[in-house]
Amino acid sequence: MSFIKNSGFIFFILVLAVIFAGCTKEKTPEEKMYTVLEKVVTAEKVFEEQQNPLFELEKKEKAIYDQIIELGMKEYDQIVKLSDEALLLVDQRKELMDKETNSIKLSEKEFSKAKKIKDKFEDPSLTKLANEMYETMMKRYEAHEELYTEYNEALKNDKALYEMFKNKNLPLDDLEAQVNKLNETYKRISNANEKFNMLTEQYNDKKLSFYKQAGLNSSN
Repeated sequence: MSFIKNSGFIFFILVLAVIFAGCTKEKTPEEKMYTVLEKVVTAEKVFEEQQNPLFELEKKEKAIYDQIIELGMKEYDQIVKLSDEALLLVDQRKELMDKETNSIKLSEKEFSKAKKIKDKFEDPSLTKLANEMYETMMKRYEAHEELYTEYNEALKNDKALYEMFKNKNLPLDDLEAQVNKLNETYKRISNANEKFNMLTEQYNDKKLSFYKQAGLNSSN
């Protein structure tokens, strides 16, 4: 290879190196945080998709429960049929709740990357917002874990109740005790859900404030 050609080749490599360096410029902490937060939104799409179907299943099951209560044990065969239908709905609710929870866990995995970014901002107000947002979101994940635990307990109790309905010689006291247990469980679910929703709203508010302060626009 001649010196002239070799010099041209070296120059070409240097130009490529400069271009490549420009293309791989280090992202700012704001850009890194933006990437994390938008991936969290994507991760929770499945969670959002379960909300309406889960609500519809709960409505159907409640309607069946009301029918069973109205029938009385004289319509035993019909009660057994309805109980079996309700048990299938419980299984479907379990499936949707698991999908919802897996989506939240994926969200948490993505959001955990914010921990290394939240204190990297030059603007102290951004650092403050990022830390508040992080703490709120972590509490939100804890609240959903509590909700998931209570909901699973309710599903177990629901199944136990419908199996009881199929017992023709079931003592009334046992049935009443099971219903009371379920009512207490659903009270805890209501409280856990309220807490989760409150923290979700707080997180969204803080995220919006962070985006405005950082000059970012949400694509979701």
